[in-house]
Amino acid sequence: MMFVDIEIVKAIVRAAATLMDRSGGFDVKEKGARENIVTSSDLAVQHFLMRELRDRYPEVGFLCEEEDMKDIQGHEAVWVIDPIDGTCNYSRGNENCCISVALVQNGEPLIGVVYSPWREELYSAEKGKGAFCNGKPIHVSDRPFEKGLLFTAMSLYRKDLAKTCSDIIYDLYMECNDVRRTGSAAVELCLMAAGFAELYFEMRLMPWDYAAALLILKEAGGTVLDFEGKEPSPFRQSLVVAANNEESCQRLLRTVRRHLDKLPF
Repeated sequence: MMFVDIEIVKAIVRAAATLMDRSGGFDVKEKGARENIVTSSDLAVQHFLMRELRDRYPEVGFLCEEEDMKDIQGHEAVWVIDPIDGTCNYSRGNENCCISVALVQNGEPLIGVVYSPWREELYSAEKGKGAFCNGKPIHVSDRPFEKGLLFTAMSLYRKDLAKTCSDIIYDLYMECNDVRRTGSAAVELCLMAAGFAELYFEMRLMPWDYAAALLILKEAGGTVLDFEGKEPSPFRQSLVVAANNEESCQRLLRTVRRHLDKLPF
């Protein structure tokens, strides 16, 4: 197992966040659809993270959201990076956006750092060492399913799946307390890790959306599963359900499987 100093990673992520501009001084472009955008800040943050992390750990590969950056072959360890998760929020000055960086070795997340600068929250975890927000330990809540808040979404980049999502969400809504949506998967999973919500369902996420936050939630006592009931892959798209405990997560998955025989992607 390679050694990476998480404090160095956190410092690099904090420095990268200075490239996020809340005044609107950035360019916005569509990536094939009006719902899928990229800003010049996304690219600046990604380039900064790659340069700084490569300088310190040249043997580690990269899987990043922007510019089809996929350099994972031949690397035992890989950085999985979303330079700005919640770009649509960011482009509007909404605080629910973050930088997400995970270190994955042999397919297993070892370090997760999620920094939401406008919320002034830096979440972090190392495998087996617990989860933290701004250096203080965090843990999932002990609320039962019926009192749980559900983070969810409607498959923004595959609107043809919205009806199935809606049916699943309706069933879950009728069994839990209420539903929330921030527009950033990484922020939502970290809020769950800190005990602010208990349940999570998204039909389709990319690995950079959840790789870091998945580890943070697990280290905070939560459970994260894919459609097969396994841990979501850090290298490919996945359906994701998560909860503050195993029982609630399995209940989420059973509801999903009532509406899906197989993944639609």
